[in-house]
Amino acid sequence: MRILFLTHSFNSLAQRLYAELSRRGHQLSVELDINDATTESAVRLFRPQLIVAPFLKRAIPESVWRRHVCLIVHPGIRGDRGPSALDHAILDGERTWGVTVLQAEREMDAGPVWAWREFPLRGARKSSLYRREVTEAAVAAVLEAVERYGSGACWPEHVALSDPSVRGRWRDPVRQAERRIDWTSDDTGTVLRKIRSGDGDPGVVDDLAGQCVRLFDAQAEERLSGPAGALIAQRHGAVCRATVDGAVWLGHLRKPKDGVCGFKLPATTVLGDAVAGLPESRIDIAADVAWATRRDIRYEERGSVGFLHFDFYNGAMGAEECERLLAAWRYACTRPTRVVVLAGGGDFWSNGLNLNRIEAAASPADESWRNINAMDDLAEAIITNTSHLSIAALAANAGAGGVFLALAADRVLARDGVILNPHYKNMGNLYGSEYWTYLLPRRVGAEGVAAVMGHRLPLDARSAAAMGVVDVLGVRDPAGFQAEVEILAAAHAADTDFPALIRDKQRRRAADETAKPLAAYRAEELARMRLNFYGFDPSYHVARYRFVHRTPHAWTPLYLAAHRRLGWQVPGETPNAA
Repeated sequence: MRILFLTHSFNSLAQRLYAELSRRGHQLSVELDINDATTESAVRLFRPQLIVAPFLKRAIPESVWRRHVCLIVHPGIRGDRGPSALDHAILDGERTWGVTVLQAEREMDAGPVWAWREFPLRGARKSSLYRREVTEAAVAAVLEAVERYGSGACWPEHVALSDPSVRGRWRDPVRQAERRIDWTSDDTGTVLRKIRSGDGDPGVVDDLAGQCVRLFDAQAEERLSGPAGALIAQRHGAVCRATVDGAVWLGHLRKPKDGVCGFKLPATTVLGDAVAGLPESRIDIAADVAWATRRDIRYEERGSVGFLHFDFYNGAMGAEECERLLAAWRYACTRPTRVVVLAGGGDFWSNGLNLNRIEAAASPADESWRNINAMDDLAEAIITNTSHLSIAALAANAGAGGVFLALAADRVLARDGVILNPHYKNMGNLYGSEYWTYLLPRRVGAEGVAAVMGHRLPLDARSAAAMGVVDVLGVRDPAGFQAEVEILAAAHAADTDFPALIRDKQRRRAADETAKPLAAYRAEELARMRLNFYGFDPSYHVARYRFVHRTPHAWTPLYLAAHRRLGWQVPGETPNAA
């Protein structure tokens, strides 16, 4: 079918659905929800047989939903209505939640239901639930709904809220008053639910060290304590605040948009001198920690396999994160193991540069340069290691430099359903580094490089495996994928030919270095990146600013909006001339 995606942004869920439906042979085009007139013109140009709305912040115009079937992806259980579905579920401590695919009608979220799925509600921040459980449930429900609609033999279900089997109901948007924390009476569980319900947006308004901020990225702390509400420690940019029965770590804050900074930054960066004297609480990356605390890098061993986990907020890796991860990698390579697994995090493997940190710097160009060199140092250390076999295990999405950091490993495994965005072009035509000009051609060849780097659309794990970008496609279930990674890593470590494998790795690295030193690849890439950062073309700086500040879209890029490209046509009709 011809399916038009109407979405507020081309977010992770929209990208995943785009990949899944494209692979099933549907013809897709995307229109960002800018205004009614733009939506109406997209419908006229594309003539969709079906409209799918993965992520909207306002209603579809009546002129569209009256003439076309529009499937809305609602992150709530059957019968749930209102714009804060997942927020309410977290605040209310729901045990299970779901996703409903319903047809747009006049009353919000009240249209007939085409498909729905439920899942256990994990104790996690809203953004994490959205990227994992909500996305998987939405994919299953949308695929079912599209198949049912396409068959012409199935019709949606009209849900009556009076039906005792329906748990959902209308709920108003969550107000800040409902999330407000009383540090003198709220226990740790309550504080976590309130902050998690607004993470990643809009956060929880609070007063911290005399500053009005919004709170994000909260994690429990079981060992540290102090007077309720007091700041008691800091760790790698986060601050620890005591509750009535324990404490919570606050990783990121945001000042009001009319203040100095209108985007998220590490808590200590936002609070500045107010926390300069706060004691530093450190935990060794290899420590056996059985209590709840904050650890963005940790290392563990199972037999001859080391697992290096790095779970950075939104997958962003600033210079400091790269430097700490490099130190952890070097430590892992001193251990008497044979295999090191780069496990990444649960929500993202890596998304490369930390654009928020760069935007906040006194000189964004200088911070960009510092950050990319730190990323390159890390990638180089992985590429040049010849004592261990390295495995990048992508259980979650990766983007830009994060993809090529994974390709620095000897083996790359990706969970089915993972989305990769290896291109840099969407960030103001960045050239990119992380040794991609060395790593990618040896996997996909010259033609493959053009296909990967010139393609601005997301690359799903199945397609990446077919192209050779990744070596092994794992199962879709996260627990199953983790088991697969452990089995494969253990098998490599136990291989009687392991010494020969390492000798072959050493020979190949030496041959590659003789043919063209890694330093030459790096110098060539960074020469292009220097132009991006310091040259006359401001495209990168403009794109970064728009991304970080979430400026509203003024148009839909042509790589998404096929219906707006010159020459596009509905089969059998006149080509688009404008």
